[in-house]
Amino acid sequence: MHWAGVTPEQYDAVRDAAGWEEAPTAGKQLHVAWFDGQGLHVTDVWDSREAFEAFEAFFGERLAPVIQKAGPAGAPEIVFSPLHRRFVASGVSGTG
Repeated sequence: MHWAGVTPEQYDAVRDAAGWEEAPTAGKQLHVAWFDGQGLHVTDVWDSREAFEAFEAFFGERLAPVIQKAGPAGAPEIVFSPLHRRFVASGVSGTG
């Protein structure tokens, strides 16, 4: 996902208010976010495309109201790609 113009402060406000790290959405395996001069970039790994589509209920109930309050403009560009391989180094877990 790429969302132009979103700032780290807006992202953190949405993350904290929505609480997706404390109460993760079913089917989400991994979430990585970073910023550059173009805004927010996110890579999520889901169990399946269907698991992501079920995420729409979470989005409507928990994320949309928080996003509106935090103020990011526009909408993200979302691209789906099938996962070929996932590697997690030994000892890596949690958030940070």
